[in-house]
Amino acid sequence: MAITTYAELQTAIADFLNRDDLTSVVTTFISLAEAQFQRDIRHWEMEKRQLASPTEQYLTKPSDWVETIRLHVTGSGTSPVNLISRDEMADRRAKGEDVAGVPCYYTHSGNTFELYPTPSEATEMELLYFSKIPALSDSNTSNWLLEASPDIYLYGALIHTAGYLHEDQRIQAWASLYSAAVQRLNQRSDQAKYSGSGLTMKIRSY
Repeated sequence: MAITTYAELQTAIADFLNRDDLTSVVTTFISLAEAQFQRDIRHWEMEKRQLASPTEQYLTKPSDWVETIRLHVTGSGTSPVNLISRDEMADRRAKGEDVAGVPCYYTHSGNTFELYPTPSEATEMELLYFSKIPALSDSNTSNWLLEASPDIYLYGALIHTAGYLHEDQRIQAWASLYSAAVQRLNQRSDQAKYSGSGLTMKIRSY
């Protein structure tokens, strides 16, 4: 059976369980699986860029942010903004008397990035990050993950049926199949990002 849409996925889950009385909860199993995908999957399809010109101490994270890949100042030349701990951020602010300037560091503060130094003026920045995988729904019937790896959706949802149906003896098999599929997907993503040319070693002459 092909699994190319949200409806077909729900049917496949019911077929694997040999149950026709789970219509009201199958969508919950899928939602739980999607929450796990955000933790387990890091694929180039999730990569997004966002430009910003902050003028204040805090920069709001994108609503679909999952994990930062890198943050750069891009106004005149490109310079990295490096991640530090909250304690180090507090120390730097105290020792530097909270001076303003071009941000060199950031830390996480709720749904924002705290920048140091605080921008002294509008500072052009670029955030490269992993975004959330779009959730399936009756109005969003497919996404890149379902198209590329329907087995991840199927086994991911089946894992979350085990507790509800008291099917603990099958969860290990489903979890193993899910983990293997996620690993292959992440590996293919890494291979795709670095394919096309070999890595080159540069030898410095003296």
